[in-house]
Amino acid sequence: MELKRLGASGVTVPEIGLGTWRYTGGSEPLRRGIELGANFIDTAEMYRTEDQVGEAIAGMRDRVFIATKVLGSNLRYDEVLRAADQSLRLLGVDKIDLYQIHWPNPGVPIAETMRAMERLVADGLVDYIGVSNFSVEDLQEAQAAMQDNPIVSNQILYNLRRRRAERDVIPYCRQHNIAVIAYSPLHEGALVGDGGGRLRRALGLSRDQQALAEIADEAGKTAAQVALNWVADQDGMIAIPKSNSVARTEENCAASGWHLTAGK
Repeated sequence: MELKRLGASGVTVPEIGLGTWRYTGGSEPLRRGIELGANFIDTAEMYRTEDQVGEAIAGMRDRVFIATKVLGSNLRYDEVLRAADQSLRLLGVDKIDLYQIHWPNPGVPIAETMRAMERLVADGLVDYIGVSNFSVEDLQEAQAAMQDNPIVSNQILYNLRRRRAERDVIPYCRQHNIAVIAYSPLHEGALVGDGGGRLRRALGLSRDQQALAEIADEAGKTAAQVALNWVADQDGMIAIPKSNSVARTEENCAASGWHLTAGK
């Protein structure tokens, strides 16, 4: 598993991590991912999977980089502190490696939210601060509100079909040393319509699926691996696919460690 620096944090994390939105796989897929080097696990207050993550990482906390998020509706100063305390309890840990704001909330001054986030770092409950679903303008406001810590990451929707962030958000993040964490890198499975195995030319496949099938066949990889590699191989980009099975987790992790060549 190849590693990447998490923005301005100074730490490195795997380029393919483990997402847990709508996760129902229990401990084994997460544990297998950790064994394979995908020790970046992303969860959130909203996902209601923090307890599952806590169970999966029991006894191996020192091997895992944990990222979670506070709801966009809980961004008042005291709400952030309470949400972090709840996440720590559900995860069964004494520190969150990366704490992220899940969505910007125009109804709450960003300075108030960031003051709470920095308080958590000062108190030793959080190591690094990130955001999610932030536009360039949101990022600029958040950065201006920070006193002692950088924003190290922005988690956004990004995959072969959803590439709007290439216009402004991704270039801005690269310019300011902010890692991009791509959620739904397989477009919730829509890019690999057969469930992630090798796609063949067959009736009913979309143009995207057909293209992935052809590249996958040529590279000796699966369509899911090609789609994930395309995301994770980009500068400053980390992909966090979700998998409810050990087999799919193994497939996803094998998307790292090789490079696609540019077409003619």
